[in-house]
Amino acid sequence: MTKAKNEKSSGIKLVCQNKKAFHDYEIVETLEAGLVLVGTEVKSLRDGRANLKDSYARIKRGEAFLYDLHISAYSHAYYDNHDPERVRKLLLHHQEIKRLLGKTQEKGFALIPLRIYFKEGKAKVEIALARGKKAYDKRESLKRKEEARELDRARKRYKTS
Repeated sequence: MTKAKNEKSSGIKLVCQNKKAFHDYEIVETLEAGLVLVGTEVKSLRDGRANLKDSYARIKRGEAFLYDLHISAYSHAYYDNHDPERVRKLLLHHQEIKRLLGKTQEKGFALIPLRIYFKEGKAKVEIALARGKKAYDKRESLKRKEEARELDRARKRYKTS
């Protein structure tokens, strides 16, 4: 089943993805969190106007927050539009927050958002506990990816012959 069909059948509408995160980080664990948003932010997300490029999550005073998530201003709002770069609260269980706090205090770990989507009408963000890659790790993963691509091409050529 293709990804688009799978998302439609499960009631998930993808808003945006952080493709660079898979290149820059080694993903250790992922989890789903809700977002506290205002009305114009939800409408902008439904239009697909968000950018996760440089965003990250942090835990402060027992609560999780998402920083540098850019949700563009809603074009049809008259006067009461939101700040596109404001800090947004993440909705997580207390036990999850405590566990993530312990993990992020270890050297090299960070909380990185991977994608934003709507699930059953609610805005969700997929957060990853990730470890930063070194330059040689990035080269190695690109090399492995290219080798897998070449192998697939060779397999395809062999099948059609």
